[in-house]
Amino acid sequence: IFTPTEARTAVLLSHEPRSFEDIRENAGDLMSTPEELKKILTAMVKKGGLEYYRENGRAFYANAPLVVGIYEFQVNRLTEEFISDFKAYTSEKRYGISFLSTRRSQMRTIPIEKSIQAALPTADYDQLIHLIQTAEPPFVVLPCICRRKKAMLNEPCRQTNRTETCLGMGRAAQTLKAMGTGREITQSEAIEIVRQNQDDGLVLQPSNTRKIDFLCACCGCCCSMLSLQKELPMPLDFWESGYTIAFKEQLCIGCGLCKDKCVTNALLWSDCPEKDGQRPTPALDHSRCIGCGQCVSACKTGALTLAAKPAQSPPPKDRNALNTALLENRKSRLSAVKTV
Repeated sequence: IFTPTEARTAVLLSHEPRSFEDIRENAGDLMSTPEELKKILTAMVKKGGLEYYRENGRAFYANAPLVVGIYEFQVNRLTEEFISDFKAYTSEKRYGISFLSTRRSQMRTIPIEKSIQAALPTADYDQLIHLIQTAEPPFVVLPCICRRKKAMLNEPCRQTNRTETCLGMGRAAQTLKAMGTGREITQSEAIEIVRQNQDDGLVLQPSNTRKIDFLCACCGCCCSMLSLQKELPMPLDFWESGYTIAFKEQLCIGCGLCKDKCVTNALLWSDCPEKDGQRPTPALDHSRCIGCGQCVSACKTGALTLAAKPAQSPPPKDRNALNTALLENRKSRLSAVKTV
């Protein structure tokens, strides 16, 4: 992704956006002319190595996280070699500890619309349509890199055959447009796409911010994040969600419509023997439920509902605030990681 010269340029940057003029002042002898520096930065953006946006006629650049960021930006540049190298790198224990030890998670789960009951208190940042309506334009839809990777490995998605499912907006969308990645759409089209994602049974995972700049639509068979959560013994130690499942056993008829909806194994059917001729009912593991609401939408009797978690702190305001939180107290959850 980086040539040696581009890597030296990236060292001049941080997660905080810096203007071209500011970067030029600190470039020293690295670049002989502003034109050369601009050429280098443009090439880095095109390859998905930097985030980029324009504001008030000025260009700003920032280092992107590896995940979510540089990796997802490679959706149109995937090769089997890159997939192999990335897997080897992220499988390293040191990487796993670094990724899981941040004070806040980079993404969070929000419930699908059909799972929200009228009486359920729902913050603005947990309401899907509100998030899109208040997001900054432009809007870009792009293929899911996880599904594209699986397809290249001859493991096509079992949840949906749609390819354009993930959204970027605001500054992330500006970066994608500069890369020539994805397709620009209207806000109304973005809302229609996420409603199709819900109908396909996909889990909605935006950036962990009150003003979102991306929205992933994830499945249990392809998504790297959900695969990681399934492997963790206590996934909620490392993930943020405002809701969890509630179960009214007396309303459950054991139909099994929810059985295959849970992507984190929070609904336990295998250990539920038939009782007195009655069909088995699921057991719940609240330590694994991420509050996506997919099982709730499948339940026809009202036995499954969502309940708000108490004392939930709101997400950071925006991407800059989130990145700052990710870098603060990076080892604050290290003790939890060590039990994995």
